[in-house]
Amino acid sequence: MHYLLIYHLSPGYLEHRGEYRNEHLSLAWDAHKSGGLMLGGALQEPADRAYLLFKGDSAEAAEQFAKNDPYVKNGLVEKWEVRPWMTVVGDLAASPVKPD
Repeated sequence: MHYLLIYHLSPGYLEHRGEYRNEHLSLAWDAHKSGGLMLGGALQEPADRAYLLFKGDSAEAAEQFAKNDPYVKNGLVEKWEVRPWMTVVGDLAASPVKPD
């Protein structure tokens, strides 16, 4: 199953992320190496949200990531949520569905 970690970024996110970016990226790359985090990044124009795609049997990896993320701990993320995402199309889809 896929889980989408959705960050709602603070208005000062771009100005303040540099202070915490290395720690955040280390956490993210470690999560990727362990197999949970597939993709992550922020939307642009405006940079008001970020999405991190996790795979696993539960939402726990995504939730733990957010709880340990320096962006969350230091207020660069105003709120976050984890949503199950039923992916059905593409080579990486968790539950592929093809037409008859």
